[in-house]
Amino acid sequence: MRILSIDYGKRRTGIAVTDPLQIIANGLTTVETRQLMPFLRDYFQREQVERAVIGLPMQPNGQPSENAARVRSFAGEFRKAFPDIPLDFYDERFTSVIAHRTMLDGGLPMMKRRDKALVDEISACIILQDYMQQRNNAQ
Repeated sequence: MRILSIDYGKRRTGIAVTDPLQIIANGLTTVETRQLMPFLRDYFQREQVERAVIGLPMQPNGQPSENAARVRSFAGEFRKAFPDIPLDFYDERFTSVIAHRTMLDGGLPMMKRRDKALVDEISACIILQDYMQQRNNAQ
């Protein structure tokens, strides 16, 4: 079963998933946030997902950012719609910065690096990789 991660945004949401053995995190897509719940319903019907992870936006000082309330509200909707799929929060500080750095280090052309949807998808992947690494270190 897979783990799915969500980089929730006001306009766009990046989504990443693991392989069925939960070894590798891969970017899946970016969807318009208003289409997120229908997308998830469809995805969960096609794929087995063990749990979901959502990035919780925090300020550098550890306080919740202005988007944290929206993320928590969405988390409530998620839990009502998908009660059998546990949802974990994961501190997403600096994931956008890391995503941009990854794109730069990967040699992506400037126009691709400006693609905010791609940044959101890579951010979701970073959240998932970090979550998996933390989980493995705890075991």
